[in-house]
Parts: sequence; C-alpha cells; structure tokens
Amino acid sequence: MKRIDKYLIRQFATIFAMSILGFVAVFLIVDLIENIDKFIDNNVPFRIILIFYFYTLPWFFSIGLPMATLIATVFSIGLMAKRNEWTAMKSSGISLYRVSIPLITIGLILSFLSFELDNYLVVKGNEKVTEIEQKHMRRKARRNIFRANKILNDVLLQKQETTHISLARYTISGMEADNATILILDEGMINRRIDARKMFWNDTTKLWDITNYSIRDFDEIGEEIAVIISNGDTAINANFIPDDISKQFKNPDEMNYKELTGRIALLKENGVKTTRWEVARHNKISFSLTCLIVVLFGLPLAVSKQKGGLAFAAGMSVLVIFAYYAFIKFGQSLGYKEILDPFLSAWIGNISFGLGGIILLFSVRK
Repeated sequence: MKRIDKYLIRQFATIFAMSILGFVAVFLIVDLIENIDKFIDNNVPFRIILIFYFYTLPWFFSIGLPMATLIATVFSIGLMAKRNEWTAMKSSGISLYRVSIPLITIGLILSFLSFELDNYLVVKGNEKVTEIEQKHMRRKARRNIFRANKILNDVLLQKQETTHISLARYTISGMEADNATILILDEGMINRRIDARKMFWNDTTKLWDITNYSIRDFDEIGEEIAVIISNGDTAINANFIPDDISKQFKNPDEMNYKELTGRIALLKENGVKTTRWEVARHNKISFSLTCLIVVLFGLPLAVSKQKGGLAFAAGMSVLVIFAYYAFIKFGQSLGYKEILDPFLSAWIGNISFGLGGIILLFSVRK
C-alpha cells in the first residue's frame, strides 16, 4: 500500500468515525425525545431504558452508515482540494481514478459490513426492542412486528394446499388455541375435518393435544363416512407447528436474508402471493450497497469547482442522500403494488444513482 493510500484511508477513517458517532448521537437524542412520554407514562425503569437503546443502536448505525460514508468521502477529498493537495497530486500525474481506488475499496467493505449488520444485529435488536415495548411500553409501541406474548385473533393458515387451519384465538407464548378447525383436502375435496374447543402444543411429543373435539372423515364425493365426538382429549398430527404461525406474523424487518428466502419458498408452496416478501429480500442486498453508491457520488462532488467549494459539496451530499432514500422508497412502493418486478423495484435506486455517480465521475476534471 502506497503512502497516498494510507493517507487517504487515515483521513477518511477519522472523518467517518466522527460522522457516524455524530449521527448515532442525534438519532438517540431525537428518539429519546420522541419516547420520553411513553417511558414516563409506563413508569419504565432506567435500566430497561438503557437496554432498550442498547438493542436500538445497531438500527441507528445501519441508518447512519451511508450518510457517514458520504460525508467522509466528500470531506476527505474536499479538504485535500482546499489545502491544494489535490492540485499537487494532479501536477504529479495522479488522477482522480487513482485516488478513488482506496475509497471505492472502503465503500465495498462498508457495504459488506452493512449487509452483515442489517441481517444479524439489526434483526435481533428489533426483536428485543419489540419485546421491551410489549412488556414495558404497551401504549403506542412504534413497530408493528412480532411480539413473543401476543394474542392473535382469527388466524388463518394454509400448508401445502392440503391443510387449512382456522383458529379463533391463538396465544404465541403459550402455544395454545381456542376454537380450532382443521380441514384436510385430497385433490381439492375435504377428506377430514377436525374441530376442537381447545388445542395445545406438546413440545415433548411434537403433537397437538386437543380437547372437546370432533373428527369427521369424508369419502371422495364429500359424504360423511365416520365421525368421532368426544369431551376428552387426544393427540393429533395437524401438519403444522407453532413456528408456522409465528413466522406468518413476523415482519420482513425482523428476518434476515436466509429466513426471507425460506419464508418465500414456504408461502409459494401454499399458493400465497410473495411479492412483498420478495421486494424485502432483494432490498436486503440493494440497500447494503448504499455505501458504495454514495462513494461514487461523493468523489466528483468533492473535487468539482463549483461556487461555494466544500460547503456546496456538503450541501449537495445531504440532498443526494435524501433523494436516494426517497428513490428507494418509491421503488419499493412500486414493487409492493406489482407495478415493477420485485428485483427491479429494489434495485432501481442503485441502478439510477450508480449510473449517475459513474457519469459524474467521468465528467469532472481528473
């Protein structure tokens, strides 16, 4: 590694560290101001508040990472231009392309770290934050995602197009259901119907225990051929497990790329539309490349000879990052409404701004 690369990386790292810490601090303060009334109204202990923000930190880092990368890119190169170091480099035959190599490499590394951060720490952090909200902040919980002790009403579940389950009420933590109806189909015809007043998951036998139940069997033309009605209890294999229900009510934000892939495959087996889930899965990768995209945009902004110099570049950087986020959200909404293909809707922002960054990079004086 040459001296110029070390110099650039050191300067980038210093500005990046200050920027990411600054953004996270701002997010923490704003979020605390937003939630302070909820903490007070629910008498949340100070220790719980600390745990709450400990698990929220990965999310704040994930949001601030692209912005800090853009600021670090613009200021590390912009300060060199302001100190006439960039002029000296050009006169020595060093082009912008050569200078961009270490920064683009950093952008790629940060994009990989962003993907890992979002798929592991952010996902787990969101789950923990939601548990705290449900337990200690029952009023106005801010995320509509899975809650470990949530009670679900009118649950409908389909497995492999052969089993249809209807539960009037289901408790996730207790893994128990009220007024359950299970229909087992064979070539589109009902083969068996099971009704139960109560239904409990037995973790030892991996079967459902049902009480006050009826089991009816039907022939190929739909006529009832056998019936069992009992006020007692029995164990049955209902072709689904509690995890099938909890996954169905999980938000894509709390699932990593691998979990989303498995969830999409399962939904497709059951004949359920997966557009929204596919958009979320593609977005896991596309959003992680934001750091690379903003580096491509930041380089030409930093060396452009616009009136205002570094101040202009910093202002344009803020405009670019917000426009980029808005474009990503716009693409997602088009994907959710099935106007665009899920892949294209998740990548349209990267494609547009990536091409824009490359064009700018080629258009400025090298």
